[in-house]
Amino acid sequence: MAVEIAPCEVVDEEVVDAFGHLIPQLSRSSPAPTMEQLQEIVDHDACTLLIARLDNRIVASMTLVIFPIPTGIRAWIEDVVVDESARGHGVGDKINRRAIEIAQEAGAKSVDLTSRPSRDAANRLYQRMGFVARETNVYRYEGE
Repeated sequence: MAVEIAPCEVVDEEVVDAFGHLIPQLSRSSPAPTMEQLQEIVDHDACTLLIARLDNRIVASMTLVIFPIPTGIRAWIEDVVVDESARGHGVGDKINRRAIEIAQEAGAKSVDLTSRPSRDAANRLYQRMGFVARETNVYRYEGE
């Protein structure tokens, strides 16, 4: 079974349906994105929405965000999700490696991501790939 990784360039019903299935596996509190929301991501200059296909079926996605700051080009991997039915086929590894390639081609010196501690398999994957936990505090402001 060949895994194909490519940027999403066209948001159609297949893509919307895939996200409707994938997002609940990533977050119980976030609704699946609409076609318009997905198109906004695809059209955004800083974002690359990657999708993975296994047997021509969308089984994974992630968003790679690349942006310039005064200290250089930064890259962040966000919202990685691999369908439960596709786990164990190397999809997570392949989609992350493709994101790293794209970030390096854009001039990013490093690629950051966060992962909840409870996501054991994902954390093991990131460590196997060479990601190193940073000694940092992560803060979030959610407004009032």
